[in-house]
Parts: sequence; structure tokens; C-alpha cells
Amino acid sequence: MRIGVLTGGGDCPGLNPAIRGFVLKALDYGYECLGFLNGWKGLVEGVSRPLVRSDVEDIIAMGGTMLGSSRTNPFKPGRESDRESVLANIKKFKLDAVVAVGGEDTLGVAAKLFKLGVNTVGVPKTMDNDLDYTDFTFGFDSAVSVATESVDRLRDTARSHNRVMVVEVMGRHAGWVALYSGIAGGADWILLPEIPLDLDEMCRHLMAVRQRGKMYSIVVASEGTEIPNPEDAPSALDAFGHVILSERGVGEYIAKEIEQRTGIEARFAVLGHIQRGGSPTEFDRVLASRLGIKAAELVHAGDFGKMASIQNNIIVAVELEKAVARLKTVPRELYEEVKVLFSR
Repeated sequence: MRIGVLTGGGDCPGLNPAIRGFVLKALDYGYECLGFLNGWKGLVEGVSRPLVRSDVEDIIAMGGTMLGSSRTNPFKPGRESDRESVLANIKKFKLDAVVAVGGEDTLGVAAKLFKLGVNTVGVPKTMDNDLDYTDFTFGFDSAVSVATESVDRLRDTARSHNRVMVVEVMGRHAGWVALYSGIAGGADWILLPEIPLDLDEMCRHLMAVRQRGKMYSIVVASEGTEIPNPEDAPSALDAFGHVILSERGVGEYIAKEIEQRTGIEARFAVLGHIQRGGSPTEFDRVLASRLGIKAAELVHAGDFGKMASIQNNIIVAVELEKAVARLKTVPRELYEEVKVLFSR
């Protein structure tokens, strides 16, 4: 069998271990592996490279993706020719299956191709941890580790200057990174996309923190936190129709509001793509490797239209269509459970 593999969407630590796990298991079955470069763009343009043991055996500690990535969407309205190119190249390269490593958008394309008769398998990658039917996605633990270290560092400068420091972390629709790094970093307030913004409540709490003698505070805010947007402000969109959040300025907005409402000096730091880089954590290396192995096993079993998943520490298969049907967001009850850690 000849299997194509690609990595799509935003990069994150763990992609290389996933590629490695998949390729090593596929080679164990005697399969030929082709890596398509830069996500679905590689299948649109027919750009690939062979993957053998020597290509992958030493990449487990490397961040990013050896195959490159992009946000190319062959199902974008008006790009029907891209879709036809994908189908034509699958035939041209005589692929028996396509393994896609990515988040909701990348795996959404895989789910649509499966409906068109393409043998697809998905591997869940997203630092946002928002894919459904899996307890964790690789990339998340690494992102939380980077964010938590940043919060620890920013606490020092906040304490030195008696400031409020607002730390903006990634998270479009789901606030998992903000929640976990906020808890681990001992934040004084955490803002999530799932929880309506209440500036009055937050500022009252920050004032209470100061009144009891703690002269600095840390606020961790997800970039997807809903803030007022001027009606005349244009919103740039990516290939999947998502607003490009880097232009919204959540951290800056929150810091200005805190300073105006409380009189406390406030600064903000946007971690941005720093969270995507660097070597994967041990947890992500192991998780990505296990998921990559499962993807090869699904191909070998002919169990297509599925996504490798971890549930209760067991690697299982779930339907791709179900996994991308809705996002896994932070439940309100979880937020309320841990709110005692930052709201008293």
C-alpha cells in the first residue's frame, strides 16, 4: 500500500512525533509512505517527498513539522478546482489512503473527502485542545507549559512595579490554554471565550486583591475573549472563514479598561506564536506517538473515516464526522469549580 500523510493548520509541538509514530508503524506493515508538503496545499499542487525510517527516527524532539503546513482549504467556496486537483493527485500518486494530522479545519476536509470516496484517517492536533471525542490533543500540553512559564516570568515584573499584568494566550473559541495556564500560574483572574466578559466583577476583585495587601495581579486572557468591536472595524478572515484574532487586541483592551476603572497601572503581553514553537513536552511526545501509531493501525484494518483519539488513557478510533461536528469548549461547571482559585 502507498499512504499519503500531511500536516495542516497552525503548527505546534508534537507534529513530528506523530509523523514518526505513523511512519514507523506503517513501515512495519511494509507500506510506502509519501509526505505531502504544506498541508492540503501539497495535495492540491502534487508536491511530496518519500518518508523512510532515516527521515523520521530522530525528529521526536523537534518542534514544528518536517512536512510544513498551511491553512489551505480545498473546499473553500469558489475553489472547486483545488478539490478536483486533490482528487486527481490522489489517483496520480496511486494513494491507497490519506492520513491528515490537524485540527477541526484540516480534519473537516478529511471528513468531506471520505464522503467523496477517499480513504482518510485523522490524527487530532491542536494546541487549543478543542477537538471533540478526545480527552486531549497533542500540542496543548506544550502550549500550556510555555504559557505557564511566561506567567511565572511576568509575575516578577508585575510584583516589582506593583502592576496588573494581562497575559494574552491563544484560544479562538475554547479557553483551555487560558484556563490551565491561569490555574498553573496562580493567576488572579482568568478570561475565557465561553464566559461573558464582566469587567466590573473582575475590577472589583483586582481592587480587593490590592486592599488585602497584594500589590500586583496577573490576569490571563484567551485571545477569543469577547470584547466590544467597533462596527466599522473590518475583520480579516483566513481560508476557513475564521477571524484573524491577532488584530483584535484583547490583551491591550483589557489592560486599558483595568487602568481606567481602577487607577492601577496595567500592562499587557501577547504570547502569540511563541506558544507554537519549541520542543514538545514529554506528554505530547508520547501522546502524538501513540496517535500516529493508531492511524497506521486504522489504515491497516481498512477502518477509514476515523480519527485516532485518547479516551481514559486508551487510544481508540472515533468517527471523523462526529469529531469535527462541534468544538469541545470549557464547560461552565469546570470554570465554576476552579474559580475559587482566582476569585477570592
